[in-house]
Amino acid sequence: MDISTLPARERILLTAHDLFYADGIRATGVDRVIAASGVTKVTFYRHFPSKDDLVRAFLEHRHGLWMAWFVDALGRRGAQQRIGDAQALPVLADAMAEWFSDPVFRGCAFINSVVEVGASVAGASDIAREHKREMVEVIAGLLPERLDGSRRMAIAQAAGLGVDGAIVKAQMGGAQAQEAVDDLRRLLQALGATLSA
Repeated sequence: MDISTLPARERILLTAHDLFYADGIRATGVDRVIAASGVTKVTFYRHFPSKDDLVRAFLEHRHGLWMAWFVDALGRRGAQQRIGDAQALPVLADAMAEWFSDPVFRGCAFINSVVEVGASVAGASDIAREHKREMVEVIAGLLPERLDGSRRMAIAQAAGLGVDGAIVKAQMGGAQAQEAVDDLRRLLQALGATLSA
């Protein structure tokens, strides 16, 4: 997509998204975002009064993109048809395998941001927590409705923790990505086996 025709705020945000995700938030300075997005400093600061404002906007933007991809990836693998059966959870491993094979994969932007900026960017950790909460809600939607609400959430949270662990392992590169998918699949199959218990 040619972003040069987009409004300045969108150009800045899309440029920051790509740079923050590829190189990290701390390693990407405002001047680099300004140069790469083709705006002036005045224009940049009119839309984002500080780098912290840009970081929060990046995380909110990334959340929308990733959640849309996640729901779509599960749908393409037939998750809706498997809701409630033992094979619903392992579909998560297939979705992660797709993401891990993407050439631009650099782990979870939310885990990375908490590690990089933590509480130093007000609101960043809150956005990351909300992202993980919504991910777990999507996972819970794969589980049988007959389950008690607390058990359903406990299983979904365990699966979400497995997904996050697989993401971190895959980020190490090389054979780690396939191992992460295989490990995640085993965990999800074990969790799926508890659904009939």
